[in-house]
Amino acid sequence: MQDSAFTIFIIFGCIWILIGAVGVIALIKSESKEFRFDTWGLIVVIPIVAPIVIVLLYQVLRPLF
Repeated sequence: MQDSAFTIFIIFGCIWILIGAVGVIALIKSESKEFRFDTWGLIVVIPIVAPIVIVLLYQVLRPLF
């Protein structure tokens, strides 16, 4: 139960990130602009998302080994 506060913190953080992403997409769509995700978008997103995913996977899988 020591990590329950941390788990709640991570869950709420993920919810806020999801809400923010949906809000940005809705804002772009409301201005009748095309929502594109090209190679430059991947160049920006991959270095941001990859370390987060790796660290979270490490923390989840660490107790199993």
